[in-house]
Amino acid sequence: MQYFAKDYDVIVIGAGHAGIEAGLAAARLGVSVGVFTINMDWVGNMPCNPSIGGTSKGHLVREIDALGGEMGKAADANTLQSRMLNRGKGPAVHSLRAQIDRRRYSEHMKHVMEQQDGLEIVQAEVVDLQQTADGRWQCLSRLEGLYTATCVILATGTFLGGRIYVGDVSYEGGPDGMFAATALAGSLKKLHIPLRRFKTGTPARVNRRSIDFSGLERQDGDADIVPFSFDGEIQPENILPCYMTYTNQETKRVILENLDRSPLYSGKIDGVGPRYCPSIEDKIVRFSEKERHQLFIEPCGLHTEEMYLQGMSSSLPEDVQLRFLRTIPGLSHVQVMRTAYAIEYDCVDPQALLPTLEFKALPGLYGAGQFNGSSGYEEAAAQGLIAGINAAKKVQNKPPFVLDRASSYIGTLIDDLVTRGCQDPYRMMTSRSEYRLLLRQDNADLRLTERGYEIGLVSEAKYQRLQTKKAQIAAEMQRITTVSMPVSDALNAMLVSRETAPLQTGCRMIDLLRRPQIGYADLAPFDPERPALPRAVFEQVEITIKYEGYIKRQEAQAQEMRRLEVKKLSADIDYTKITGLRMEAQEKLNKVKPQNLGQASRISGVSPADISVLMIHLRKKEAARRTEQQ
Repeated sequence: MQYFAKDYDVIVIGAGHAGIEAGLAAARLGVSVGVFTINMDWVGNMPCNPSIGGTSKGHLVREIDALGGEMGKAADANTLQSRMLNRGKGPAVHSLRAQIDRRRYSEHMKHVMEQQDGLEIVQAEVVDLQQTADGRWQCLSRLEGLYTATCVILATGTFLGGRIYVGDVSYEGGPDGMFAATALAGSLKKLHIPLRRFKTGTPARVNRRSIDFSGLERQDGDADIVPFSFDGEIQPENILPCYMTYTNQETKRVILENLDRSPLYSGKIDGVGPRYCPSIEDKIVRFSEKERHQLFIEPCGLHTEEMYLQGMSSSLPEDVQLRFLRTIPGLSHVQVMRTAYAIEYDCVDPQALLPTLEFKALPGLYGAGQFNGSSGYEEAAAQGLIAGINAAKKVQNKPPFVLDRASSYIGTLIDDLVTRGCQDPYRMMTSRSEYRLLLRQDNADLRLTERGYEIGLVSEAKYQRLQTKKAQIAAEMQRITTVSMPVSDALNAMLVSRETAPLQTGCRMIDLLRRPQIGYADLAPFDPERPALPRAVFEQVEITIKYEGYIKRQEAQAQEMRRLEVKKLSADIDYTKITGLRMEAQEKLNKVKPQNLGQASRISGVSPADISVLMIHLRKKEAARRTEQQ
């Protein structure tokens, strides 16, 4: 028999990376929150790679931290190894990546949530979701507890209608041996939520003791570690190494001979898989000309012998997995502890969502994370943070919080999802942002911390640290425009050694820093008045100087984008009634219902000519409104 259990302001369904950030953000903004999870021991679980960050993903984590989120702090506290990727390239693509102790990370996040005022974690499976006549939401648990809320955030990850595939074997299930959220999937369909099937997978985990490391390439972390969190409270350490090896022709032969046993190729899997993280069998087929593929062997934790085989995701039968793994150098006697699998799950068409991540047709209901069609822990956490902020603001009758494309990778991620949609699991990449030189991982605090402070998620202490940093940057910029570096044999010898021209006369320090070959560290011996400033301050000054022209160009592009963003479009426009719009544009605009011209311009199938038609339409409406007022 049903019983009334509790009323919350916000209910979050799911306690993965999206659910954690959503619940914490909403509670920290002063509303009551219930976070529901199928298994309390799996809060913040990493069912795939036990790492956080990576190319562009590291940007997301630093942005989450700048806004007052939790992922960066938790990653710093549980790092096994840290590296800054792409150091050989420009600063726009530098990205932090840390190998994480997955069980300690999970325990850490669970404890943070347990300690958060206004937040309750509940181990219960939500099996039914309904909206009442007054617009509130009801969640029914499997144990028939009825929970009510003003807002609900769906952060179901890959559990929703989950189905596991390993060769010929398939069964209902969630990640890491959990059970699927099947009943809830049926309930969402009754709400006419546009669901579709996606697929992802994960590699096998193997016993460290069964690996021969003698012939493998060892990868150590950076000597000088940059934390994810700008708070600087925790300095991560490199504790364990990673290793790299390669597949070979024998690996390829075993996989191809058993391809008919793969559910991916036998037609058993209907879901669309991730384009940028294919299974090993998919890589062998799609890149048949390649003689070998990289395999990274990474630790899962400090107190476990499990090792993760990055790059070897598979849904081939268990016996075939063991056979092809044992063809790889270092793995000839490997013991598989957890078999690789593929998982198919339900997710929403994100074009059903507003940029706040609220459903257009279902007020008070929000989506976040893999439920929205994305992949990755970092993408999930970023969406959870924004959904949690906006759910709390809705409860408090405050204006919503939306980040635009020029402000952040988070804004780019959400705009891509809700405006352009996704046909396969969406993965953030630096190439997705047209403003990536503005949106570097090193300046996430300068871009977003004030926004987090205005919302109420960033502390006064963190905000004041930002103000100090900004003042130090400004003072150092002023100093180097006045400091003159006199000619000396030592200075010229250094310049020649860096393959740049020696000086004939004295030179301002700022002009030397403009040379691509010269950095702050090179000039330190010749700068006796160099102030004792944090490394991050020197980094900001140097990047600003070296990339000044490019940065100004992107800032101008961002201003043009924002000029279109202020031209609002009503949600009740029937685009089929606007003369001059092409039929494809009418269909796409009616589906997405863009909030402004900027968003309309980014919809696939809407041309510049269509935007011109919309601008004329808006001018006519404005002229008519003014006439009525006279």
